[in-house]
Amino acid sequence: MPRSGDGDRVQASPQRLPGAPASLLPRSAERIEPRLVVVHEGVSVIDLLGGHLPNHLLGADRRVGVASDGGQDIPHVGAHQVGRGQADSGLVVPAHSGLRARMSFHRCSQVPLEGPDWVGFDPEAERMHHPYQFLRLGVPGTRRRKKLLHRLFEPSGLHHIARGFQFRARGGGAGRERYRQKRRGDQATSSRIFRFALHVLLISLCLTSPAGAGELPQPLTDADFPPFDAEQAALGRLLFYDKILSGNQNISCGTCHHHDHAGGDGLSLGIGEGGAGLGPERKASSGSDRIVRRIPRNAPALWNLGHRDVKALFHDGRLSVSDDYGNGFNSPAEEFLPEGLNSILAAQALLPIASRHEMAGDPGENEVAGAASDRIDKVWPIIAKRVRTVPEYGAMLVVAFDHVSSPEEATIVEIANAIGAFVGSEWRNHDSPFDRHLAGDNRALSPEGLRGMELFYGEAGCDACHSGPLMTDQGFHALGLPQFGPGRTRAFDPLPRDRGRLNESDRLEDAYRFRTPALRNVSLTAPYGHNGAMPTLEAMVRHHLDPAASLAAWTPETARLPEAPWLADSDFAILADRMETARHGAKIDIAPVELGDEDVAALAAFLESLAGETAATRPLGAPERVPSGLPVD
Repeated sequence: MPRSGDGDRVQASPQRLPGAPASLLPRSAERIEPRLVVVHEGVSVIDLLGGHLPNHLLGADRRVGVASDGGQDIPHVGAHQVGRGQADSGLVVPAHSGLRARMSFHRCSQVPLEGPDWVGFDPEAERMHHPYQFLRLGVPGTRRRKKLLHRLFEPSGLHHIARGFQFRARGGGAGRERYRQKRRGDQATSSRIFRFALHVLLISLCLTSPAGAGELPQPLTDADFPPFDAEQAALGRLLFYDKILSGNQNISCGTCHHHDHAGGDGLSLGIGEGGAGLGPERKASSGSDRIVRRIPRNAPALWNLGHRDVKALFHDGRLSVSDDYGNGFNSPAEEFLPEGLNSILAAQALLPIASRHEMAGDPGENEVAGAASDRIDKVWPIIAKRVRTVPEYGAMLVVAFDHVSSPEEATIVEIANAIGAFVGSEWRNHDSPFDRHLAGDNRALSPEGLRGMELFYGEAGCDACHSGPLMTDQGFHALGLPQFGPGRTRAFDPLPRDRGRLNESDRLEDAYRFRTPALRNVSLTAPYGHNGAMPTLEAMVRHHLDPAASLAAWTPETARLPEAPWLADSDFAILADRMETARHGAKIDIAPVELGDEDVAALAAFLESLAGETAATRPLGAPERVPSGLPVD
């Protein structure tokens, strides 16, 4: 085919690819700029923008196509010949010797072509569509800048945009002048367009990344955690296990977050104030001491909560780092939370103390419960006085805090900061086989665990939410986990349901969403989910792969609930509410993924590889005695 100069005609006998309708071929020879022309079968520009581009980004259609938000009228296109190779979907691809042999296509393309310029032709409208017109994208600049931008977009698979940064007019003076006019018009908006293009790039990287392309997190190190004072942590350990912090002095923080159970209690929904025993063997008591209700949610794991990036706690994120109330935190205590708390863990330690069903008890039973029914901040001075008047605690408070010169000066703030120091340092752990793998030990993971890791960061897509060094995006997602128990309801809610993040945000779109948990040592903290609905890792993996099917197949017998016959009628009452069941089932944020049994087993093996080798050997451990003299669970 002859090379075309200014004003030359390009003439050749048209040829047709298999499957390309004759009606798509050019009808007569006319003058045309020597650019690559792609004819897409009977599809208008609007159809292409509305259909082909999203399909391309989603990976559903990786063929060469035409897309533009603008075009220029041209006469009937001149004669062409079909380019080398094969094309599908009725694409007619002419080749021209005047085009340079440097053109990249999206992966899986069946059209090996030559030429740097990508021009689409709509056979119905008879319009040419140049690459720099796509989304009005055309950032003028030096050749170096254009080449850099082209290389930036090309690996993402957005060949439309990549072509826009490489395009340059070739052929006659008229074509060059049209290109220059277009370039001058684009200069006024180039900065805005470039920012938009970068956003498109980020979206495309998320949508078109091939399987296995997820990035592994950076290894955790001690530098990722703020230092906690050792003397404060030692004091916090004793307070954590001392029942003196509860209204009836019959339960401690350690009752539901015990060392023997990896910082949890092994139950779906715990038994708080009024129960007896520890872990899965805890009883709901009976007679006049029987509990009024179960704890609405599963006891959260404590691993690595002292990390610098942890900015929110609880399943619904109702405690977060914030300046909304002038005390450093947004919490249920709002402006009544005291100032001076030095970590989110310290702020968290104050809330169960004032909770009726967790530690405070019922009004009329003790002065703490009475104060809690009045206002939350009325509880803490009572607890602080109890602690500092124990001689051993008083002395330890003076030693641990430089600004406290006598026990009388100690407040609930010092008590909370000590507990926070203990939790933040005691449950720091990052010496798992996976951590060793991240550090460069290629033999740290078993073959099955390695396969599970590839699925986790690839085909299964687990890292979409469980990302980063803590393996959590710290976001909130609806997984469709079964509802049961009393639910964490609001005062006006007549149903025993749990709306999750909605309770805190008051945004309807947050209904049934719960915080993504971190996964290190996850194999030690069964059962799983915000209400412990799934008893094993395998069950939780299968639920993620098909939430709707898992929800439909779930049975109440699956839940680990201490026997309480007087609560039996209400424990699963919500499942009989047809409308609530429909609302809950319709709100699922994750799409099903089809994997086989071997893949599920591999994912479970990888999750087990997240358990630290020293997880069972904590620096301080549970104490045998506490200064108050109360029994230790």
